[in-house]
Amino acid sequence: MFQQNMFDHRLLDIAGGGYKSPENELDLIREDEYESKSGTDIMENASGDDQDPDQRAKKKRYHRHTQLQIQEMESFFKECPHPDDKQRKELGRRLGLEPLQVKFWFQNKRTQMKAQHERHESTQLRNENEKLRAENIRYKEALSNVTCPNCGGAAAIGEMSFDEQHLRIENARLRDEIDKISGIAAKYVGKQALTFPHLPAGSSRSIDLGVGSFGAQSSLTGEIYGTSDLLRSVSGPSDADKPLIIELAVTAMEELIRMAQAGDPLWITSPDNPSETLDKEEYSRIFPRGIGPKPLDLKSEASRESAVVIMNHVNLVEILMDVNQWSSVFSSIVSRAMTLEVLSTGVAGNYNGALQVMTAEFQVPSPLVPTRENYFVRYCKQHTDGTWAVVDVSLDSRRPTSISKCRRRPSGYLIQELPNGYSKVTCVEHVEVDDGAVHTIYKPLVNSGLAFGARRWVATLDRQCERLASVMANISAGDVGVISSPEGRKSMLKLAERMVVSFCTGVGASTAHTWTTLSGSGADDVRVMTRKSMDDPGRPPGIVLSAATSFWLPVPPKRVFDFLRDENSRSEWDILSNGGLVQEMAHIANGHDPGNAVSLLRVNSANSSQSNMLILQESCIDSTGSYVIYAPVDIVAMNVVLSGGDPDYVALLPSGFAILPDGPNNQSGGIPDVGSGGSLLTVAFQILVDSVPTAKLSLGSVATVNSLIKCTVERIKEAVLCEGQQ
Repeated sequence: MFQQNMFDHRLLDIAGGGYKSPENELDLIREDEYESKSGTDIMENASGDDQDPDQRAKKKRYHRHTQLQIQEMESFFKECPHPDDKQRKELGRRLGLEPLQVKFWFQNKRTQMKAQHERHESTQLRNENEKLRAENIRYKEALSNVTCPNCGGAAAIGEMSFDEQHLRIENARLRDEIDKISGIAAKYVGKQALTFPHLPAGSSRSIDLGVGSFGAQSSLTGEIYGTSDLLRSVSGPSDADKPLIIELAVTAMEELIRMAQAGDPLWITSPDNPSETLDKEEYSRIFPRGIGPKPLDLKSEASRESAVVIMNHVNLVEILMDVNQWSSVFSSIVSRAMTLEVLSTGVAGNYNGALQVMTAEFQVPSPLVPTRENYFVRYCKQHTDGTWAVVDVSLDSRRPTSISKCRRRPSGYLIQELPNGYSKVTCVEHVEVDDGAVHTIYKPLVNSGLAFGARRWVATLDRQCERLASVMANISAGDVGVISSPEGRKSMLKLAERMVVSFCTGVGASTAHTWTTLSGSGADDVRVMTRKSMDDPGRPPGIVLSAATSFWLPVPPKRVFDFLRDENSRSEWDILSNGGLVQEMAHIANGHDPGNAVSLLRVNSANSSQSNMLILQESCIDSTGSYVIYAPVDIVAMNVVLSGGDPDYVALLPSGFAILPDGPNNQSGGIPDVGSGGSLLTVAFQILVDSVPTAKLSLGSVATVNSLIKCTVERIKEAVLCEGQQ
């Protein structure tokens, strides 16, 4: 009777509300453990052996619920599988059941649902196991029938993996494709067909360029400005042209190798001008073939430059052969680029023998210098000494419209692997161009070769290799401020990269967009254009007005660059900062030069009624020019980036400055350099004048932007000229 009294006491506690409902998941688990027995079993145990037979039989009778009671409890179970004490009493009162009966029914129902779920999972696992067993049998049968790709004989199981067998088959197929192309080329050139060695099956040409990788940026310009006539009209070559294109590519490769390696008398140097000059008569004698004689209305430009860059040869070839990475790495030079057709992908595992037809537009960051459009074939080859070469040569004779203002004679890169993981790069640029439309103040720069020549290509590549190495690195000693993690650092660099590419694609005289001069015909007149921004998370929606002007300053480029990038002098020219104090919140060094850096600036408004503003800024400099590019950023969005979030959804409207020398500085006994003569400064703004994309541009908005850029120019002139006189 002692056990029975204890049981009755518990019933009294439940009825009186003394039993507390579970407070959390742990209490629910403990309650289920307590309810592990059915109600009848508990009543059996509570009765004890000392009960008389009549009472024991009475306690063992099962209570069968009515259909209505079951339906009500089923409905309640769907909404609340774990009712508390109050809910059980209310449900029992409605159904005419004891709270304990309701409790045991829910406990049994949960056990039943758990068993059904486990049976369902067991069935799924059993079916999955059967599929894996069948697939394993098929693999074993395939392995038992493999053949050697070299001799055609049977290969024993375990001699090579199934994946390796597939790689070897793909390698053989691609090798046959290259041999076929080389055979066609040999037929036209009259030389022995090239053969390519077998490559390791596991080799791969895919590289990881990190968070700040130079990729997926080529479509940016087309989205902003639309497609120009060049990209819209030029298509891939016809089947009849392909053998001739292959012949031209093979001949161009031979010419590039000799141009990169030859010395005097092909390349001439003089004490007055240490830069190498191509001897045109010697060139015509050595290379009588090629793309034909130079048209009379075109001017010849040839240059050669070498440098050691901090990147291995595999990654360099990958960048040059991938149009997206190439146009992003050289965004300051390549305003747009597109691969029209891939004639050969190369041998499996690398770009050896890769051949592709491309079109591209090259620029100087100013509306005063027309871009140079090229339609060409790019050919990549690995030579017997391990050196890689990538050559471009124009296909203008194959274009639907034969009129061309720029032709590329064999130009490209010779890449030599160095033991320390670096590479020695030799660049040859050889073009024939009509530069009559270049503005007078830029003619000395263009004529010197610093605008489009090999030196600019190599200097840009060297600087971008340093930037990429910075992206791949973790937190470095040059980083300061609010950046607390490698993920935040990479996200900030990726956002800055997108900002720079967006600025560079919109500041030049690309045929993809048209500048409108507001007044006069002088060099420093403001030129504007508008575009609609819609459905792009990386740019604010609405009507965007771009304005740019270029002018000459009698101040060395380095001094102008240091003045514009310094946050302490920003209030002297930045009208939008309203004279507020500018503070650097974060700093990422991405090159050996202190001027190569990404910064996050905070403008503390002098007016207490105005909120503070954040500005993302990247400054970069090399031996051929420099940039200071910035964009206001939302504080909330920037906090997401600094914590490692996706920077692609941060809206940016970049503005900034491109600083170029006004020509080479030829000092006796020295190397031509920039930084001691005058400067050519381009100022470019992008301003959201209306947040509705369908709105019309008002003349008042144009006048405001015109006044803003002219006032900024005057402030810059006054500041740097006064600084130069001190």
